[in-house]
Amino acid sequence: MVRDREQRVLDRKYIRENRAAVTRAVALKREAVDIEAYYDKDARRRAALREMEDLQAAANAENKGIAARKKAGEDTTDAIARMKRISDRLKELRAVAAAMEEEADALYLRIPNVPHESVPEGGEEANTVMREWGEPWRPERAVRPHWELGRELDILYLEEAARMSGSGFFVLAGDGALLERALVNFMLDLHVEQGYRELIVPYLVNRDAMTGTGQLPKLAEDMYRVEADDLYLIPTAEVSITNLHRQETLSAELLPRRYVAFSPCFRREAGSAGKDTRGILRVHQFHKVEMVRFERPEDSWAALETLTRDAEEVLRRLELPYRVVMLATGDLSFAAAKCYDLEVWSAGVGKWLEVSSCSNFTDFQARRAGIRFKGPGGSAFVHTLNGSGLALPRVMIALLENGQTPEGRVRVPAALRPYVGGREMLG
Repeated sequence: MVRDREQRVLDRKYIRENRAAVTRAVALKREAVDIEAYYDKDARRRAALREMEDLQAAANAENKGIAARKKAGEDTTDAIARMKRISDRLKELRAVAAAMEEEADALYLRIPNVPHESVPEGGEEANTVMREWGEPWRPERAVRPHWELGRELDILYLEEAARMSGSGFFVLAGDGALLERALVNFMLDLHVEQGYRELIVPYLVNRDAMTGTGQLPKLAEDMYRVEADDLYLIPTAEVSITNLHRQETLSAELLPRRYVAFSPCFRREAGSAGKDTRGILRVHQFHKVEMVRFERPEDSWAALETLTRDAEEVLRRLELPYRVVMLATGDLSFAAAKCYDLEVWSAGVGKWLEVSSCSNFTDFQARRAGIRFKGPGGSAFVHTLNGSGLALPRVMIALLENGQTPEGRVRVPAALRPYVGGREMLG
């Protein structure tokens, strides 16, 4: 608990010393936090603490004076009255400092990370396509969307899932289940080959873990919570992997650390009502392979490019047309300083679908979670990065829709065939 308290103090110091950048970040990211209220409460807290220090020094002097006057047999009535006034004022100031600290802390947790200077300003319309790979397939003949093809091939059950869980859930059967299992194993094998260490992580985490990576308090409405134990179902393995080193000081010689994990992901999507409701475009439970990196600050921007390429390699090997999009400030996540989205083309839906977000959080998560490293130059916060490698539902959509044949079957990319028993077609 002491270490967590020290961490909050350091965060306040950082935000106080970078007021212009932090205030601008709030505006650029279109966050609702009252940043001026934060600075006001933080200033009032510090002013109360300074006055308390002065009064405590005065109280110490009065105590010495009272002791001396008593020893000399002198009257101490006035001095005792002054001590009473000092004591009452100290009590008031302690209450003020505690209240301001609590209120400033609540606001602090809603202050976003500062966007990198290379990130374009604006909303979704300012997102920048950095590069494309492959030719988006726009066939002249009609291409069935995945929800129709999946039902015909008897591999995707939507109505059945809705009867047991409601909308936003699905069941994969037969070749559909085989295809997802094949994708998971293929992605994990590839990322391990790229140098990531595989983990199996908890799917339930505590409030501190969710706060450390920035999901709480901002995204509380999107999270599934087990009230009896105050635990949260993870929205991504990023939360569990990042908190693997919570409140640790890592050795600089052992950086970077690169991890990959497969997990289910649970999201209420409370703020996305009515969006992408057909098929499995947006669901409450899905599977994902996630990469997380812990880097020295001077290496993190190059690491972001490498991380993005590592995720891209999955799409290349699956022969799926994709593009890399740099998100503008208004489209960045709360915790990210810079992010590239990987979007795959889906012929049946007829649009680009996000399958990965590769982000550099700089030291934002590390400050909240207390993750440092120590080298010859002393101790500092690590930089954390993460990227999906990849999210399964939309990859499945792209494979089904882009790979469908006139006969109604689905072609399996060559890289995936060893994971499905050598089959070239499904269905």
